[in-house]
Amino acid sequence: MTTKPASAAARATVYGYPRQGQNRELKKAVEGYWKGRVTADALRATAAGLRRANWRELAGAGLHEVPVGDFSYYDHVLDTTVMVGAIPERHRAAVEADALDGYFAMARGTQDVAPLEMTKWFDTNYHYLVPELGPDTRFTADPGKQVAELREALALGLTPRPVLVGPVTYLLLAKPAPGVAADFDPLTLLDRLLPVYAEVLADLRAAGAPWVQLDEPALVQDRTPAELAATERAYRHLGTLADRPALLVASYFDRLGDALPLLAKAPVEGLALDFTGAATANLDALAAAGGLPGKRLVAGVVNGRNVWVNDLAKSLATLGTLLGLADRVDVAASCSLLHVPLDTGAERDIDPQVLRWLAFARQKTAEVVTLAKGLSHGTGALSAELAANRADLASRAGSALTRDPAVRARAAAVTDADTRRSRPYSERAAAQRAHLGLPLLPTTTIGSFPQTTALRTARADLRTGRTDTAGYEDRVKAEIQEVISFQEKTGLDVLVHGEAERNDMVQYFAEQLTGYLATQHGWVQSYGTRYVRPPVLAGDISRPGPMTVRWTTYAQSLTARPVKGMLTGPVTMLAWSFVRDDQPPADTARQVALALRDEVDDLEAAGTSVIQVDEPALRETLPLRTADHPAYLAWATEAFRLTTGGVRNRTQIHTHMCYAEFGDIVRAIDDLDADVISLEAARSHMQVARELAAHGYPREAGPGVYDIHSPRVPSHEEATALLRKGLEALPADRLWVNPDCGLKTRAWPETRAALENLVRAARTLRTQLATRTTPPTP
Repeated sequence: MTTKPASAAARATVYGYPRQGQNRELKKAVEGYWKGRVTADALRATAAGLRRANWRELAGAGLHEVPVGDFSYYDHVLDTTVMVGAIPERHRAAVEADALDGYFAMARGTQDVAPLEMTKWFDTNYHYLVPELGPDTRFTADPGKQVAELREALALGLTPRPVLVGPVTYLLLAKPAPGVAADFDPLTLLDRLLPVYAEVLADLRAAGAPWVQLDEPALVQDRTPAELAATERAYRHLGTLADRPALLVASYFDRLGDALPLLAKAPVEGLALDFTGAATANLDALAAAGGLPGKRLVAGVVNGRNVWVNDLAKSLATLGTLLGLADRVDVAASCSLLHVPLDTGAERDIDPQVLRWLAFARQKTAEVVTLAKGLSHGTGALSAELAANRADLASRAGSALTRDPAVRARAAAVTDADTRRSRPYSERAAAQRAHLGLPLLPTTTIGSFPQTTALRTARADLRTGRTDTAGYEDRVKAEIQEVISFQEKTGLDVLVHGEAERNDMVQYFAEQLTGYLATQHGWVQSYGTRYVRPPVLAGDISRPGPMTVRWTTYAQSLTARPVKGMLTGPVTMLAWSFVRDDQPPADTARQVALALRDEVDDLEAAGTSVIQVDEPALRETLPLRTADHPAYLAWATEAFRLTTGGVRNRTQIHTHMCYAEFGDIVRAIDDLDADVISLEAARSHMQVARELAAHGYPREAGPGVYDIHSPRVPSHEEATALLRKGLEALPADRLWVNPDCGLKTRAWPETRAALENLVRAARTLRTQLATRTTPPTP
């Protein structure tokens, strides 16, 4: 197909860019500041240098506008909270005393003050800090960060476009502040918030912004008529302001649905829409709405969330169709490139031909520029690029890496019986209690323990050849010995080996499975200064041999108490990887589940009585539209049950989830048929325990009492109070005591103190429960 040139030259842009720098300079500077090794001025200088480098790189690559304001020390939603002055009362004194320290206190908490709640950004693995609002919230404009970064970019001679979280999405992401009625709706504050946005927009215009982007991804979710009416009111208000820049309202991650015609008619100058994946439905919806006459359309045709090279011909066809639907069509990635690594050019261990199948942030930026060139000048201007792209796509499609007949035959032979435990939970629970002999309110942890400097050094020495495998494994054994000894002395009931041998809960397994590619520098921000390297799931999956049995059985040899085997579940293995897009995810999940099932069987055969299969991504991967939930949950829960369905009754299956809104998937949690589930609950004050109780969840659960994403140590009294809240929802004989999540990112001193308080709290309540005349609820 030949695409004719656009009547006006198409412009290229992106909505955001990775923040960390080529070598994670931002992470190192921020953590250095927390430890007192880096001054505030040095931190600010590092951040400014990274911003300038990003902007110059983007402009040099051919972008006509560069995003500004998307850079953050920790989280862009927290930045918005600061911009609108919605500082929680408990943090106001810290913010007033020192804005930077107060900012980090909101993100991480202090020993005396709890942080903001943290949860997943829509269906990604990025975490944001949840705004806390109430009927007494008063907003005040504080756009100092946004204006300063705009001026920095202008001083470099660039064309910047400030990017802000839109007012509707900000309120829809918020929760009632502590002490506020649970049914308080933050959206009722919209009319109070809009004048603050108007003030911010005026300040940005005065500072020289020609356009401002307002991100409204919450509008791709199902929205009530009242929420849509509020959206219409918000953009009628902002669109009719006399003193403002041109407004570009952006959505991404899915189709807009009922919100699209509403925004198309709003008095704003442009819309930015996603046209990848499920969001391709936006094209037909835009045509049905009459297009965007007289307006700018920024078309997100390059997938900003996955790493596969773009099909340039297909994207050009989409862009050509869009030309008749707007006054001008510009080209962009589908969302911020925050969600992908920086540059494939840094990878040295992936076959060069396979590497050509991949596009990270720099390559995606180049694809956007190429597509804008093709839209402006016609496909004839891209003959070489299109030929090379066709060759790369054909290379991937025809590769032996992507198809293994044996794996496909095994997956096709799965029956419903393979996805079911042999006996119901009531019978299994009796067998497990008899076998394990655990006390009331059993204590455990989620899996990982702090990764010490000695361990990290040993791992680095192994990579560089300064030590051999035997020396490294001796270090791992020493770490496991210390973890087991500590847990025994502390009094934990079900132990873990601490995962000293693991670099990451997904990457560790991916490196031992066929079909995966591991990167060396593919870092992506998960939250704050936590960066992960998601592996690339490129082909059919199988397990050549045991992955965890050796270390689990070694740990078990050191203690008479049960040691949990620890695995990452199939849905999370997909969600926290860059997953293949050339077959349905249900097919890929089944392959991963079968590989993990082999590991579960080997653990059980080696004598492991408790096996935890973590699925923290089950809620995160839930589609944003309710109509898409049943199909997803059907294959996701089936994959978990396929992983665990072959064990004996007395083998106790645990799962774990964290930092997500669980109320939407309680029925699916039940459908997993795990014997015990541990969930994050500390920051949300045991909300999930109440949700499980309301559903009538019949199995055992451990709502967390220790927020591991904060350096603060919960006191014995605090842990006891949280457990009492848990007991108000769940009976004592089905309640476990554990942290919110793994302890890998924490230091040993705070870990020791927190777990000692956790065990003490469990013992306190056991004693109190034992003195009751009425036995616990069965």
